[in-house]
Parts: sequence; C-alpha cells; structure tokens
Amino acid sequence: MDDLADQLGMSKKTLYAHFPSKNDLLKSVLADKFDEVDADLAPIARASSTDFPAALRELLAHVQHHTDEIQPHFIRDVRRGAPELFQLVQERRRGVIQRHFGRLFAEGRKAGVIRKDISTRLLIEILLGAVQAVINPPKMAELGLTPKTGFANIIKVVLHGVITDKQTSHL
Repeated sequence: MDDLADQLGMSKKTLYAHFPSKNDLLKSVLADKFDEVDADLAPIARASSTDFPAALRELLAHVQHHTDEIQPHFIRDVRRGAPELFQLVQERRRGVIQRHFGRLFAEGRKAGVIRKDISTRLLIEILLGAVQAVINPPKMAELGLTPKTGFANIIKVVLHGVITDKQTSHL
C-alpha cells in the first residue's frame, strides 16, 4: 500500500480511507475489470443474430484479449492469499460466460448453427465446468498453459462438438 500511495501521490491514510484493506482494493479492481469485460462483450452478443460465426469469432477474440491480461501468478496469489476474492472471480466469470455465451448459443440455436439435440444450458454448464477445472493455477501449471491458451483450447474442444456440420468450416 505504501508503494501504491506513493505512485498515486497521496498519503497512505487517504488510500486507506477509500480502501480499508488490500482485499478491499483488490475487490474494487476486480469488480471494475469484470464490469469492463461485460461492457466489452455485451454488444457482440447482441449482434450475434445477424452473423453467428462472425459474432462467435469476435466474442472469442475479446475474451482472449481480456484473458491474456491475467497473469498466472496473479491468480495463484489471489487463490492463496484471498480465497474469498478467488471465489468472487469464479462467480463473476461464471456470470460472464452464462450471459454472453448463453445469449450467443441461444441465437446460434435459432439460426440452426448449434445442434438442437444438445441443451444450451447443458452446453454452458460443460463450458463452465471445463473453465473451472482448467483455469486454476495448479492445473494450468501441470498442463503448461496460460489462462489464454487454456481458455482457447477449452473453446475448441467444447464448440467443435456442438456446431453443426454446415458451420464448422466457418470457425
């Protein structure tokens, strides 16, 4: 907090007046980041009804951009030092996936791009389960992945199995 107060040109006392603890500061930073992600992804998911493959590519590109900002040591440190904030990250990540991918998958189903024999709710749960199982520090280290590469590989595995044959060549 000393270094941060110095960089911001304020006293530590003033910093603590706004953020009573390091966890409060981190919680605020995480909330701002997730709000930024939501704001970035919302227009893409809304536009998905016009061109599903393009919307999916754009959504994935934006998610990968945001995921690329996450450093594995940051996730590890939050998980170890502030498990309640790690839980918050998982909950917010779940919400982002449910909202944005859920809307996109529903539109893809209407357009005949997502297989009708697989529930979109089940698809979201499979995606969430894979993300939760893989995008965590011990598993990423074991598999030699970064958050970005882990997420990209999960998407490849999950989506190629649910996209209809007529759309596979467009992704």
